Amino acid sequence: MPFSPHPHVPGDDTPAADQASPAPDVQAGVPLLEPPGWAVAQRALFDLLDHAWRRFARDFTGPDGRLNYTGPLTTRDGVDDFYEVFFNWPQLYLLGGADDLLPASEKHWEGVTTQLTELNMLRDEFERGYDWFHQGESLLLLYFLCMAAPDRWRERALRFAELYVDPAKGNYDPERRIITRPHNGSDPERTGLFDGAVYPWLPKEAETYGYPLDWIPEAADGPFPLSADPRLGDQMRDRMGVGDTAVNLAAAGLVLNAWILSGEERYRDWIVEYVGAWRERTREHGGLIPDNVGPDGLVGSLLEGRWYGGHYGWSWPHGWHSVGHAACVAALAAATVTGDDDYLSMVATSLDTLIGHAKVMPHTEADSSLPSKWAVELGPDRHTPTPHLPFRHNDSGWFDYNPATPPVPVALWHHTSAEADRARLERLREADAIDWRTVRPFRSKEDSGHEKAWFAFLAGDDPGYPERILAAAQAQVRHRLRRIDRYRDLDVPEADIHVWQLCNPVVTEALVQLTWGGPQVLYQGGLQQARLRYHDADARRAGLPADVAALVTSIDPEATTVELVNLAPETDRTVIVQAGAFAEHTITGVRYTTCEDDGWIGDMYDYGHTEPVVTEAEVPCDGPYLTVRLPASTRIRLTLRLGLRTRTPSYRTPFDTTAEQANSTDTTGDSA
Repeated sequence: MPFSPHPHVPGDDTPAADQASPAPDVQAGVPLLEPPGWAVAQRALFDLLDHAWRRFARDFTGPDGRLNYTGPLTTRDGVDDFYEVFFNWPQLYLLGGADDLLPASEKHWEGVTTQLTELNMLRDEFERGYDWFHQGESLLLLYFLCMAAPDRWRERALRFAELYVDPAKGNYDPERRIITRPHNGSDPERTGLFDGAVYPWLPKEAETYGYPLDWIPEAADGPFPLSADPRLGDQMRDRMGVGDTAVNLAAAGLVLNAWILSGEERYRDWIVEYVGAWRERTREHGGLIPDNVGPDGLVGSLLEGRWYGGHYGWSWPHGWHSVGHAACVAALAAATVTGDDDYLSMVATSLDTLIGHAKVMPHTEADSSLPSKWAVELGPDRHTPTPHLPFRHNDSGWFDYNPATPPVPVALWHHTSAEADRARLERLREADAIDWRTVRPFRSKEDSGHEKAWFAFLAGDDPGYPERILAAAQAQVRHRLRRIDRYRDLDVPEADIHVWQLCNPVVTEALVQLTWGGPQVLYQGGLQQARLRYHDADARRAGLPADVAALVTSIDPEATTVELVNLAPETDRTVIVQAGAFAEHTITGVRYTTCEDDGWIGDMYDYGHTEPVVTEAEVPCDGPYLTVRLPASTRIRLTLRLGLRTRTPSYRTPFDTTAEQANSTDTTGDSA
């Protein structure tokens, strides 16, 4: 059942009758006679990553955490490229990375922020004004820092959210329920889409993505040089540089982060108001989300009635790649703060429209504007027929066919656990001639792309997936360490500021899938999804303890199954299992494996042994946490029944003073 939309305000007293006893406690009793390969590989990956991030920091950053770059930035673009490098470093800490990885990640945020302020790209530590396709990428680092150290990052996060929630900041019009311009941020004087006379579009970009406003009469006499093309000058500024655009929906992630930190209803109310307006527009346009709203609050009022053609919208440059991800970030935010999954409908109906126009073809025959994005992911299968969806739409109809990428449909299914969302993925898999169990050793800048193989594993079709994805992750870390050798002494020019992303050796997708039972975060500004997270009870910090490995093999609410293994030969470990990324789920019961004896027979002169006799026990639960004691060289399998989204999301931990309240059965919510 959904929680109440009225969270407990920090400082309120919870009645003693509503407080519950400490989290249930179970102990592993099955001896680790032969460590599973996935567990050994997982801990080896943690060790390799610990070496890799230190190597990158040594070779590419300065003493204050900034990147080794001394050049200028001549356009509005570039902020994201500085922050993106470190986006998953605090995520690795939350998974169980080294203790000093969190302060290192904080130092890099501070250093890069100082660096970008000196370059006049930020005001008051926030982007002066740019599109939310890129701002969402920039903010992932902040979101994970808030998750890891909420007390230290709360002030900044709330101050940034106020740029949108407070109409006086100039970014939001509450009467028309629109963000007032595509380039928005901390500087209300940064208007339009570019500085100077024309949009800074390069010949290669024009060749790849074409032009915005390709229908305007002024462009009929072309071609024009880019410096004088009317589609890139006044027409673009006047028609696309004001009003709202669908990619602004990603700002809901920033406000959701503030709501989780504070529990203040004003943040919830803003999400409901703003995302609700886009849901209404989607319904009014037949279930397909439009991409532009004029300053008057009307769809298409600056584009002669077109529902497409807005900045970073359906026509130019990326279509669904930008619109779909931003809409999904916003819909998940609205569903999270209200408990109403109908907000996801605007994403689902838009996605189903694209699937309805899908073509099964080899990628080599598609008109994709992003062929380099799929080259490594598809590998030799680029010649194999696979469903392609049209990512873009203009006056000629749908075009720009790309492989049916799973991040959005997987995010929907993970959130709802609905049969309809799972069936959508099954239909895409059935139409695909490529085996979804295929694992290729690549790392995209989003650190994602293996969702199909993970889905096949969760479906029970590929028990070998954990070891293969961990091997692929190790291969990418080693590959990027070699890149660091190649590029560490390079004087990075402005055109090559992506080199840091190409060298970032932190690879977390496999660990997120296998240990948290969640997909990698939506890259355009999403917050983490997870069935489970962990805390080290002895170190009193987030993440798996040293020597402990975890494998989630099912994420069904009635049977979320995880195996925990303590590889330490002599050291006991204690893990606190948390239900949900933000303790938003309730563990209602757990079955677990235990052992009648240790399986060993004979005396000191008889070294024979038999397999241990394993049985199952069950204990009731009623809270977001479960304490699991792991004696040295033991393993345990937990099958958890979860009440999904029955608690108010929070950055609290089981070590907070409010932990007893967190275990309360009260679902009115309590925020730390």
